[in-house]
Amino acid sequence: MGIFISWEKTLECVLIALCFGALLTMSSTKLLGALQEFGYSGKKLLRWARKRNNMSFERLSLLGMLCALSCAVVSLCFSFAGQWAALAGLVPYAVFFGAYIYADGKIALRVPAVRTRRFRRLEIVLFLICSVAAYILVTLLNFAAEVWGSPAFDVLRYCPLAVLPVTLLLLVCAANAAAKIYEVPHNRNYIRKATEKLAASDVTVVGITGSYGKTSTKNILAAMLGKKYRVLSTPRSHNTPIGIALAVNANDLSQYDVFIAEMGARNVGDIAELCAICPPDYSLVTGICAQHLETFESLENIIKAKGEILSATRKKAFIAADCAQYFKDSPCPFEVCDCVSDVVADCGGTQFTLTLGGKSARVRTKLLGTHCAYNIGLAAQLAYESGVSLADIAAAAEGLDFVEHRLQLTSLNGINILDDGYNANVKGARAALDVLRSFGGRKLVVTPGIVELGILEEGENREFGKLLAGLDLVILVGDTLVAPVKEGYAEAGGDPEKLLLRATLKDAQAELKNVLERGDTVLFLNDLPDIY
Repeated sequence: MGIFISWEKTLECVLIALCFGALLTMSSTKLLGALQEFGYSGKKLLRWARKRNNMSFERLSLLGMLCALSCAVVSLCFSFAGQWAALAGLVPYAVFFGAYIYADGKIALRVPAVRTRRFRRLEIVLFLICSVAAYILVTLLNFAAEVWGSPAFDVLRYCPLAVLPVTLLLLVCAANAAAKIYEVPHNRNYIRKATEKLAASDVTVVGITGSYGKTSTKNILAAMLGKKYRVLSTPRSHNTPIGIALAVNANDLSQYDVFIAEMGARNVGDIAELCAICPPDYSLVTGICAQHLETFESLENIIKAKGEILSATRKKAFIAADCAQYFKDSPCPFEVCDCVSDVVADCGGTQFTLTLGGKSARVRTKLLGTHCAYNIGLAAQLAYESGVSLADIAAAAEGLDFVEHRLQLTSLNGINILDDGYNANVKGARAALDVLRSFGGRKLVVTPGIVELGILEEGENREFGKLLAGLDLVILVGDTLVAPVKEGYAEAGGDPEKLLLRATLKDAQAELKNVLERGDTVLFLNDLPDIY
């Protein structure tokens, strides 16, 4: 063979590389799901992987170690088979990779990966990169075996392939970086198409932003405007440039009168970018608190970012009363939400008086919590401004259903379950606990604490812990924010026997099965996704 590798060896290298490319790609499902949650940021993925108790790197290292040891044992056992010994050593790779993929699939992501076109393209790029990396390594090992001429190394030459699972995090980041060569200009063109499509349409655009309540208020407003107009809104919690562009490009705007765009932000300038895509004729600001302080760094930056929607609003804005003081110098005309009074909230729903245009109506809704009355009032003011009658607004409010994962009430075997999994802010947490306390029977809460509060995170979670004192059972999940919550609970005189710590949500749910009784109410508050 000389210093060159024969075509038979080349074919062997290619086949082995393709098999490893497939195995590595199938083993990366969770990593790709987390990457998707991070908005395809490789830096955030690596930072997440380094967190204590994440175990991603440790599990991949264990996989690599098991593969290396078993490959060595099998290869030596088949050393009598000559050149087939090294190939026999590849069998354990398939076995252990298969076991890893099976075990990984048993523990689903709390926020499942969405197999979008981008996600599938990334999988293809990852497969190619993993295959190329495996091919280079296999070729080098075969070349080294040929040059050195050592019988022992020839038998054990595929053991070093065990390094591949250990490097899978880096391979995923490399694939993500390579895919962005196409994705970034593709997304830019996709967003430009949506911008031009909206500009050419006659739809009235409504933008909704705030630190909390955006999705709920969007759904409320869509129901109210739907009494008179054809309404299109961004689905679920889609509030990014791509999310808005997807809603626009996937629909025929000539079939709609109003487009409601939820607008989220983590940095100053994000709202301005969204408003450039769909400049709002009307806008709503639902409230301000220290949410996403980890990226905003200060409350002033949050106010500045949310205020960007007012600079882009072409007609009128409607602002929640508890944050109106931040926007006194609004560049556009605005109304403060002052149409709600006499709010009565209990476990059966919420009642309040709604006053619009000098007329009042008593409104009832199944939505829970005093705060929902003000979300309804904010949406009602815009709907009334748009020509929807008070009677239709009240009817729409009474017909509202729970928003998924936002104080969503279900009952099972006489047990009330309050799903407030998407609640991740201080004000919302207090409101959720108020709702929990409105129920009879025992009251239980499962929570990991509140995230993305930056320098306020420890202090706010300590205060949050104080609010948990007096409940019949508190289960703290994980270890991200447990310590300050536990400290606050103790400071408020909470009973230590009623406070449990569990590593995962699955463990907390298993604990609940042992303690829940008919008549109990359990609140799941802020069900953190896997990226935390």
